[in-house]
Amino acid sequence: MGFRSVFSKRSGEQLPIRTSNDMRNRRLSLNTVLGLVIAIFVCLGSCLVVFSYLEINRRAETTFGLPASNLDLLQRLSYSSQLLLQADQLVQPVDPLGDPDPFEIPLGEPPPLIASRLEATGLIHDAEAFITYLKYSGLDTTLQAGKYTLSPALTPLELADVLQDATPSEVTFSVLPGWRIEEIAASIPTSGLEFSEEDFLKASFSPADNLSTLGELTGSSSIEGFLYPGSYRIPRVTSADELIQILVEQFSSQLTPEMLDGFQRQGLNIFEAVILASIVERESVLSEEMPLIASVFLNRLAIGMLLEADSTVQYAVGYNPTQNTWWTNPLSVGDLQFDSPYNTYLYPGLTPGPIANPDARALRAVAFPAQTPYYYFRATCDNSGRHDFSETFEEHLNKACP
Repeated sequence: MGFRSVFSKRSGEQLPIRTSNDMRNRRLSLNTVLGLVIAIFVCLGSCLVVFSYLEINRRAETTFGLPASNLDLLQRLSYSSQLLLQADQLVQPVDPLGDPDPFEIPLGEPPPLIASRLEATGLIHDAEAFITYLKYSGLDTTLQAGKYTLSPALTPLELADVLQDATPSEVTFSVLPGWRIEEIAASIPTSGLEFSEEDFLKASFSPADNLSTLGELTGSSSIEGFLYPGSYRIPRVTSADELIQILVEQFSSQLTPEMLDGFQRQGLNIFEAVILASIVERESVLSEEMPLIASVFLNRLAIGMLLEADSTVQYAVGYNPTQNTWWTNPLSVGDLQFDSPYNTYLYPGLTPGPIANPDARALRAVAFPAQTPYYYFRATCDNSGRHDFSETFEEHLNKACP
């Protein structure tokens, strides 16, 4: 029985008395309630921890992308928390108006040292925050050694992506004065540009598609002569058509009003002037002699004399596999008889088109030639690249090397 009865002394009533079993039951009830409360708090705390963990990860992923797959739960939480605290140092550039500068990563340089140098050169705000992001994203193991051009206008997150590939986004493309189209095309495979030699050749022989700014070339079979020599810093993804447009526009920028007036004074339109400039370019070794050589050819044209320029025959003959060049030297007697309208030993006047791509020096030489009585020139015998100039053929023969 749970109770036993006793009599009240005052009233004579029988009262119940609690036994030890009652006390045990009461303690069990209290313990049950307390356990339930604790369980509820533990459950709520666990839910809060899980929610906080998920929320921190979600916010980190939103700002910094997915974490590396090899991170455990604790590492992921630690890196995510640190990144959220350091977010301003990672998503803002050091200098939005800053200029790019070269930055080189030697082979084997550890990420912490790279980060320290980036901070020291003013490219990132904080090396420690940068390393945390690299570890979080897994990019710390894929930094590439090489030469970069980095700008403080990039955020540290963007810089981390850039450092995954040492291949520059821009390349320097060079065209040498006097190169013909095929020589320019041959330099494409090693230029870093993403189109082929064949793509360039095809685009070069489609002038109607590329030379809207040069109406003088309507009907020309190629853009030979109008691909302006020089070095160009251009995006790696530039297409063949875009490169040609860049070169042609640079050529157009060289045609000053004074130069155009000079062409007109020589009785030449732009196309004819470029043809003659291309011949002058190929015949000259020293730029200071270009006005003299231009004067010889203009004097010959004025009296209807054959130009007899070796360079035009070289252009007509084309590639010489034995010499591995487009400019056969020396020319044989048979070469001089090669039947082509470009052979100025056989055909009078200018060639049908330019034979190479001249620079501004050759163009100016045609616009502003020296005023001379010369009709002949030949190389001097000292291998200096200079020429002797003569008024008569007899004088010209007398200057032949022994």
